[in-house]
Amino acid sequence: MAVQTVSSSTPEPASTGADQVSLGPAVSLSCRECGERVPLGPSFACTACFGPLEVAYDLPVGDPEALQKRIESGPSSIWRYAPLLPVPEDVADKPNLNPGLTKLVKADNLARELGVTGSLYVKDDSGNPTHSFKDRVVAIAVEAARAFGFTTLSCSSTGNLAGAVGAAAARAGLRSCVFIPHDLEQGKVVMAAVYGGELVGIEGTYDDVNRFCSELIGDPIGEGWGFVNVNLRPYYAEGSKTLAYEICEQLGWRLPDQIVVPIASGSQLTKIDKGLRELIALGLVEDRPYKIFGAQAEGCSPVSQAYKNGHDVVRPVRPDTIAKSLAIGNPADGPYVLDIARRTGGAVEDVDDARVVEAIKLLARTEGIFAETAGGVTVGVTKKLIDDGLLDPSLETVVLNTGDGLKTLDAVAPTTGPTAIIRPNLDSFREAGLA
Repeated sequence: MAVQTVSSSTPEPASTGADQVSLGPAVSLSCRECGERVPLGPSFACTACFGPLEVAYDLPVGDPEALQKRIESGPSSIWRYAPLLPVPEDVADKPNLNPGLTKLVKADNLARELGVTGSLYVKDDSGNPTHSFKDRVVAIAVEAARAFGFTTLSCSSTGNLAGAVGAAAARAGLRSCVFIPHDLEQGKVVMAAVYGGELVGIEGTYDDVNRFCSELIGDPIGEGWGFVNVNLRPYYAEGSKTLAYEICEQLGWRLPDQIVVPIASGSQLTKIDKGLRELIALGLVEDRPYKIFGAQAEGCSPVSQAYKNGHDVVRPVRPDTIAKSLAIGNPADGPYVLDIARRTGGAVEDVDDARVVEAIKLLARTEGIFAETAGGVTVGVTKKLIDDGLLDPSLETVVLNTGDGLKTLDAVAPTTGPTAIIRPNLDSFREAGLA
C-alpha cells in the first residue's frame, strides 16, 4: 500500500492542481492503494481503483536544523507545523480556533498503578478549544474549504466533531450544518448546538448518518458544502499528524517507544504513523523502531476482532457501547490500522464498558485528568495490554486522551457522587467517618 509522504521536488504528473489552489507544500492527492495522482480538490476516492485519496507533498527536506528552528519559533498551535501541512503560508493570520500544542503529561502516578517502570505520558487533547482532538482536523479542513470556495461546513459526527465544526465555522464566518445520531450524549448535543449552526439528529447509527451525508454530497442540495470527513477528508485527516509532531517535539525531538491510540474510523492512528514517518524522513527525529497499539470498546471492536483473528478484512458491526465517540461499526481505515499494528509490532485490543468506566476513574484519581469515554478505552486497553504481556512496561509509552470527561458525564454519574451528605456541624462530620 503505497503512501507518498515526502518528496524533494514537485512530483509527476505535470498537473498537480497547485496552480488552482494554494495549500502550502501540498501538491496533489495520491491514492493510498494504487498511487494514482489527481489534482488538489474536494475528492476522497480514487477513480481508478476506488481507494482512499490522501495528500502528497513537496516537503522541506535537506536542512532539518533550520526546519526545527522554524517550527520552534512558530505559533503556539498546530500552525507551527504549517510547512508540513496542506494549509496556506498565512494560515496563522486567518480567523480560526488555533488548536494544538496541548499538554504531554508525565503520568508517574498512573504508571505506578499500571506497573509501568519506564516513562509513561498522557497526551491530553482535552485542552483544545472545544475540548477534543477534533479541533485539529477541522482546522485543516476549514482551510481546504476556503481554498475550494465552499460556503457551508458540514460533517457526520459521533459528537466531538459536530462541536468542532460548529465552533470553527462560527469563527471562520461560514455556515454550518452537521448531522449526528439522534441518541448522542446530551453534553455533546448541547455543545454542538450552542454555536448557532444547524444540528440535525438522524435516527440510526453513525454509519447511517455517514451514508446519508454521502447521498447529500451527490445532490444539488449539497452544492457548495464542504463535508470535512467526506469530500474534504484527505485534508481533514492530515490534522491528526500534528499529534505525532507535538509528541516528538515535546519529548525533545525523539520518537516514543510505544503509543496507544483510540480507534473510531482508524484515521487518527494511521495519520499518527504517517506523521512519525515524515519526521524520520525529514531528519527531525532519529530513525528507530516504535510500536503503535490500537484501542477499541468491546461493544464496537471490528478492528480488534480482525486483528485477533488474523484477518486482513474488517467485518462491520452494529455498535453497542458507552464509548459513543468511537462507535463506528464500519471503520474506513480499519485495514490500514491492521497493517500498522502488525508492521510496528503493536496490537489492537478492546475492553468492555465496565473497564472503560474504571479506567476513566483511574486516570482522574491518579493524574487529575477527567477523560471522556474514549480516554477510558485507551487507558483500559493499556492496562489490558500490560497484563497480557503485549505492551512492554519498561519502555517509554504515550497514551492518548482525545476528549474531556464533561462531555460524557452519563458514563460515570451512576457510580460517582458525594462521599457523604452531612449536617453542617463537626459531630455529623465525625459520624460520617471523615474525621
